Amino acid sequence: MSNPIVGIVMGSDSDWPVVEKACATLDKFGVAYETRVISAHRTPETAIEYSKSAEGRGLKVVIAAAGGAAHLAGVLASSTVLPVIGIPVAGGALNGLDALYATVQMPGGVPVATVAVGSAGPVNAALLAVQILGTADAALREKFHAHKEEIAAKVAAADKRIQERGA
Repeated sequence: MSNPIVGIVMGSDSDWPVVEKACATLDKFGVAYETRVISAHRTPETAIEYSKSAEGRGLKVVIAAAGGAAHLAGVLASSTVLPVIGIPVAGGALNGLDALYATVQMPGGVPVATVAVGSAGPVNAALLAVQILGTADAALREKFHAHKEEIAAKVAAADKRIQERGA
């Protein structure tokens, strides 16, 4: 996309099905993003360079998706002042618990906002990015207000259906 303001980095191309959900959510809000495959362990120099250059390239938020040892979000956060949102990817022997711990248990001074393992994670990562961007973009903030109204209306409709059943 031209002029991306969100960088989405995945540790492996096998993380694409997860990242794709974040992309679809950003598309819904009209937020430009870029996607990259960069490994914290196999290409650490590339990860550091990406992170160091992100602000100067116009990015405002970075989303990092990784499974297993899941150090990607932390490595990126170590070299930028931009907010980093980590998506722990399910898989392996611990089904994502290792990725969750690695992403959320950051040392003091290197924050990473962490979302859930599973299908809600990438959507929430994108929504959190939209909320962060919305603090400085009134039009985007209004789109988020509309999104909140839309999800509230879905709950109200579901409640009405259940009430009408007499359950």
